[in-house]
Amino acid sequence: MIARRAAEVTPFYVMEVLEEAQRLQREGAHVIHMEVGEPDFDTPTCVVESAMSALRAGQTHYTHSMGLHELRAAICGDYRERYGARVAPEQVIITQGTSPALYLVVAAVLEPGDEVILANPCYACYPNYIRFAGGVPVYVDTDEDGGYQLEPAAIAGKITPRTKAILINSPANPTGVVLDAERMAAIAGLGPLVVSDEIYHGLVYEGQEHSILEYTSDAVALNGFSKQFAMTGWRLGYAIAPLGLARALQKIHQNLFISANSFVQWGALAALQEPECRTAVEKMRQTYAERRLYLLERLNRLDLSIPHPPTGAFYMLVNFRRYCSDSLSFAFQLLRDAHLAVAPGIDFGSNAEGYLRFSYATSLENIAEGMDRLEKYLATLR
Repeated sequence: MIARRAAEVTPFYVMEVLEEAQRLQREGAHVIHMEVGEPDFDTPTCVVESAMSALRAGQTHYTHSMGLHELRAAICGDYRERYGARVAPEQVIITQGTSPALYLVVAAVLEPGDEVILANPCYACYPNYIRFAGGVPVYVDTDEDGGYQLEPAAIAGKITPRTKAILINSPANPTGVVLDAERMAAIAGLGPLVVSDEIYHGLVYEGQEHSILEYTSDAVALNGFSKQFAMTGWRLGYAIAPLGLARALQKIHQNLFISANSFVQWGALAALQEPECRTAVEKMRQTYAERRLYLLERLNRLDLSIPHPPTGAFYMLVNFRRYCSDSLSFAFQLLRDAHLAVAPGIDFGSNAEGYLRFSYATSLENIAEGMDRLEKYLATLR
């Protein structure tokens, strides 16, 4: 009755933690949410007003299957300004979130049995995308002692005749690691197509993020508006691809999705162009930076220090192996006993088992309360 490829999809455990937290809240519990990577800020006003103006102007119909030309041109301008990358609007396809963009890419490039190299740990859903398209995830181990940095030599050692792509994510979920320029350039030169998930660009607190398009044109950059612009519910992302691949993505998109929402794209155009929006985004980044330092300090106090503190995104992957070997059970027990919701490390790969991921995309007050609850809970285990 159920296709094997569907039956083999593993749960997204952080969502199951969230759903259990929501059940407890319906029963009256006060839960501190540090499990999901969702900004707690409102979308900038200029974005909302632009989308509302588009609605009032009747911008409620299909757009070009690749998206509004104005928005694609603005994305090209943004990548040129930030990274010096020169891309054309014909290389950009606008999708209903960055996740559909990744799905289009793996559907377009993978034949059954083709391999995709990625880090362990990595974003929980990556392996399911690859397997659902008939591909095989091939993992390169990273760990906290090495700052979760992907080593080009380690990737090179995994390349086989079946390798179709290398999937990277910087700043990364769940580790917050930012790949430096030297590593990015080396990865770009390894040969296979590089697919770079850049959804957390703009959320870096030390150093500088880099786009794969700085180092090669034979790559796909995935990005969107959910994280930097606090637009998760707007569901808008994009892929920048070489021309031939972009055409393949367009044809799949025409058939499966037709086009992204029209008025949402007009809101996104304001996100890229309005000075007011840039000011709002920078204030959000500065707030995340403050939360990051506070969370690091509280974890240190609990003797849960991180050898190489993360410098991007809004996550910390924290070693709890002295307390547990089953992070999924531990996360649910922490939720039920302390009403603190966090993501189990096993969601992100075998190298994250025994770890918990904390999101600081919530207020300082909530982070403080969450750490107080964690401290009390750990005291009962000792």
